[in-house]
Amino acid sequence: MQPRNMSMSGVVDLAAVKAAQEAKAKAEQARAQAARQGGPGAVSPADLVIDVDEAGFERDVLQRSAEVPVVIDFWAEWCEPCKQLSPLLERLIVEYNGRLLLAKIDVDANQMLMQQFGVQGIPAVFAVVAGQALPLFQGAAGEAQIRQTLDQLVAVAEQRFGLTGLAVDPDAEPGGAQTAPEPAGPYDAQLEAAVQALDAGDLAGAVQAYKNVLADDPANSEAKLGLAQAELLQRVQGLDPQQVRKDAADRPADVQAQIAAADLDLVGGHVEDAFGRLIETVGRTAGDDRDAVRLRLLELFEVVGADDPRVAAARRALARALF
Repeated sequence: MQPRNMSMSGVVDLAAVKAAQEAKAKAEQARAQAARQGGPGAVSPADLVIDVDEAGFERDVLQRSAEVPVVIDFWAEWCEPCKQLSPLLERLIVEYNGRLLLAKIDVDANQMLMQQFGVQGIPAVFAVVAGQALPLFQGAAGEAQIRQTLDQLVAVAEQRFGLTGLAVDPDAEPGGAQTAPEPAGPYDAQLEAAVQALDAGDLAGAVQAYKNVLADDPANSEAKLGLAQAELLQRVQGLDPQQVRKDAADRPADVQAQIAAADLDLVGGHVEDAFGRLIETVGRTAGDDRDAVRLRLLELFEVVGADDPRVAAARRALARALF
């Protein structure tokens, strides 16, 4: 697979000037707060390359992007080009001496992140700067091309957002930037138990753990998202995809067949197909059948996330179908 054009000229198109100004202001506020708290301290070169999962994405990527541009490497163990590109990226990031941070995301273990970034194939490399995501390139690339792209990324981050990166102490121990662990939140242990259950394939255990959190804190966003994802995986577990899709095609008026097919669509990353299927079904049903389809669609909105533009578009289409 050939790399895409790695020019950074598309950054301006990715966010309006107003959004860029707001992001810059937020980055400056974050740096000021860190300074008041004594600063993040120097990090070791080993801390410039980190493994990131869905649970830690907001903390390790979005929040850190207010301090330093975060380069994201989407990879997988079975991907041969990844085995060439990933070590090269790691070496180059260390050479930039704190001007960049590399977040490595295993797509097999973090498919929701892969879908949210619209990754079509791997290796794929993105960046997040002051909370704004932009694509860098897809496929294998040469060192000279990558250096040029990273140089442009550093320049854009400094000129538009004032990000000058992290202080690096070559003698610091890995993890030295963490001066003290943050106090555990009231539900951290339960949320961690849910994640561990998911990793172990215990979907019922994960569902129950998330429900335990929501019983005490119904507005807990992490638990709501986790529950929606776990319940979706639980519903499609054991289904025969070929039979489900055949049933949906043969019986367009069968509400349960359409709902099952929409679940499979979403798990497979076909978000618009899942939403469109259920919205069409809402339009040709009534009564309890319509309510069942509508409620499942709302559950799928929770899985994707309210901030996703595809959810906003589907909500408008649902309103038109209902009224």
